[in-house]
Amino acid sequence: MATKKETPARIADNKKAAYNYFFEERFEAGIVLEGWEVKALREGKVQLTDGYVVIKNGELFVIGCQINPLLSASTHIKPEAARTKKLLMHKDEIRRLIGKVEQKGYTLVPINLHWKNGKVKCEIALAKGKATHDKRDVIKDREGKREVERAMKDRNR
Repeated sequence: MATKKETPARIADNKKAAYNYFFEERFEAGIVLEGWEVKALREGKVQLTDGYVVIKNGELFVIGCQINPLLSASTHIKPEAARTKKLLMHKDEIRRLIGKVEQKGYTLVPINLHWKNGKVKCEIALAKGKATHDKRDVIKDREGKREVERAMKDRNR
């Protein structure tokens, strides 16, 4: 039987991150979750926009990633929506990230959560913050593209 390469299915995206940061490099990390969190992810009950990654004792943690529990969650578990979640990466990659983050202006931001081979993965980015004028340029470009598309649509009618 031939195995088909599976494309990662997106669970949640952090659209705000692309607006606020320039992405230098992207990395894929595993994420430590509890059972109720995985079930909630399958239902799409996650919000990444306020999330960020911190480094403590040579380990990576996602803070501010909100996974809301399902109403049918077990009664013997006390689900905590804003729990700090550990990210899993190779030590060499983490050491490299620590060196980059210690440079001025760099931070780690979660970009998305997705399924890969039945496991939840978190894509993080080494990012540098955008200045206000850069954000204005992004808005101006987006509106310009929108106007061009509208004009082309009207012209093709």
